[in-house]
Amino acid sequence: MTLRTTRSEIGAAEALAQSQVDLAATSLEALLRFGIRDGQNPRLLFGLTAAPPVALVVDAAHGRLRTVADLVGQRVALSAPGAAEHTWLTLLLARARLTPAQIQLTSVGAHGLDRALMTGEVRAALVPEPVASRVLGERRATLLADLRTPAATQKALGVPTVSAAIFVRAERRPGERELAAFTRGLLAAEERLGAEATGDLATKLPKNVVGPSGEDFEARLRQARNLYLPDGRVSVEQLDGTVELLRDHLPLPARARIQLLPQGRVKATSGR
Repeated sequence: MTLRTTRSEIGAAEALAQSQVDLAATSLEALLRFGIRDGQNPRLLFGLTAAPPVALVVDAAHGRLRTVADLVGQRVALSAPGAAEHTWLTLLLARARLTPAQIQLTSVGAHGLDRALMTGEVRAALVPEPVASRVLGERRATLLADLRTPAATQKALGVPTVSAAIFVRAERRPGERELAAFTRGLLAAEERLGAEATGDLATKLPKNVVGPSGEDFEARLRQARNLYLPDGRVSVEQLDGTVELLRDHLPLPARARIQLLPQGRVKATSGR
């Protein structure tokens, strides 16, 4: 296989829609918004994550802010407007019966979240891993809502969800043998991430994956071991529920439709 990278999940969704790739690893939101053209019927092959791996945290000095509902009128930071986690913050607010208009949302950049929280510039922030685990572990912040694992996401939102996944075009779908081999490879990779020593993986993976800091790679690897949906499986109910959540808060195309093809074996229709 040939691996092609894009600058964002939107780019991956568009590449699938434009027949530039056979499969795309992207988010369900990006695929629904940017990855479907007239007459196309994408299928979800393999689920990766339940949500973006972020946590909504609050400065530990503000103990009176204990739930998402307590954020009314407070300054809340995220990396950038339109970022993948922005929609999921909206879903967390909706779960607490709040709207984005009831908080003061500010973007501070991916590297400014920790600083904004610790200096009191904001009261809460939607923080990605591994920063979230670090500020929580150091007790500089307390947890309001957690989206870093499938179980935590279901607890935070009340329903099982799917975010990142592998998608394929129905009319450009590779053969069953190729899809089966591909999914076996994904499962083997996830198993390897969960079992192999950090140092051994660091020597075998590309430098742009490991990054300049071995300590940071170890923290990201620890987080990744709890990140993935079990066996890549996504149920019809899980897909339907996520589409409905997104549709309630996003201007999705009325005819956006996704079919579920779990690991190349079961076919079921989902979406509207």
